[in-house]
Formats: sequence, structure tokens, C-alpha cells
Amino acid sequence: MKAKEITPEATASKHVQNHSKVRSILSGVMVFLLMVFGSFSSTAHCDSYDGPTIKDALKALETNNVNLVLKWISKEQEQEVISLFEKTYALKSGDKEVYDIVEKHFLETLVRLHRETEGAPYTGLKSAGTTKKIVQLSDQALKNNGIDNLLEKLNTHTAKVIREKYEKVAALEKVKNESTEQGRQYVEAYVDYTHTLEALHGILEQGSAHMHQH
Repeated sequence: MKAKEITPEATASKHVQNHSKVRSILSGVMVFLLMVFGSFSSTAHCDSYDGPTIKDALKALETNNVNLVLKWISKEQEQEVISLFEKTYALKSGDKEVYDIVEKHFLETLVRLHRETEGAPYTGLKSAGTTKKIVQLSDQALKNNGIDNLLEKLNTHTAKVIREKYEKVAALEKVKNESTEQGRQYVEAYVDYTHTLEALHGILEQGSAHMHQH
């Protein structure tokens, strides 16, 4: 029986289905590259308790120094944050249960306003430990001056992902015309492989353009 022809429409459908899958698989790599090239995405960890925004906010409340958090917001947002900071700090020595509620409100407001400066939606505070591993490593690199170690891990991970996708496509290419099902498996793997590379290349191009603008 003649195998059914794999139409352009079927390939396009697979393309759409795999686009989100590719993004998910390489999210750690992409977030890091976006950070490197100054195009922080909505996946940034400014809303996490182990992120720098909340760490600065807690330090500000500990030392009564609101200036530590002003860098995370715009000048137009300063008065709202300063006013809320002063009210929050004034309750620090009072009832702990009340203070915890007020402190969380301050943190939520600060993060929400910061997200506005990024053009990103506020989706609530995230608990510590929810930040992607690659982002944690990027923060550690900044703290410990350890970019070489970070790049080594990133390169190893990226190479592993691409090699696995390549090997899958190479194996399926040998049998892609033996049946419709095997052909579809090949198309799915091929789209996954090529669009992974396209996504990475697009980020690198974006970074190159960003650097040429400065």
C-alpha cells in the first residue's frame, strides 16, 4: 500500500505544536542568553523570594534604607513605594502577624511596579527555590565572579540537547518513507531539531543587533 503523502498542512500543524515544546525544553538556555544580551524576559525571577528584587526589599526593611529598592522602579513610581515603605517600616516593631501582612503587601507592590517597568504582567510572589537552575547559576556567577564555570555548564547542556535532537532526526531519516507513521515521527523530530537551532540563532542575532546599537 502506498504511504499517504505528508502534506505541507500537516507539517505546518506539527510546526505549531512543537514551537511551545521547543521553547519549554530550552527555556533555561534561552533565559540565560536573553540575560546576557540585555533583553530580560517575562520569565525573569524578580518575583521570587530568592530573586534580587525581594532580597533588596527585605534588606531595605532590615536597615531602614528605602534607597536599596528604588533602582527596581521608575522615577514616577518612587513616591508610592517610599510612602508604603515608611508605613511598613513603622509597623516593624509591632504585632508580628500584622507586620507580616503589611510586609507582604509592600513586597507585592514593589514587584508589581517593577514588572510594569518591564512591560510584564504581575502574577504573584513566587517561593524561594522556584527559580530555574540556570538563572540561579547566573546569579552565583555574578556573586562569585565565576562566568567561566557558568559558560562551561551552559555549553555542555546546550551541546547535549542539540546532539540528542540531531541523533533522533538522523535515525528517523533512514526510515521516514517506510510508513506514514514513521514519516510523521521524522517530521516531528525534524521540526523540533531545526526550530531549536533557529530559536537559539534568533537570540544570538538579537544580541548582536543589541550590541551594535550601543
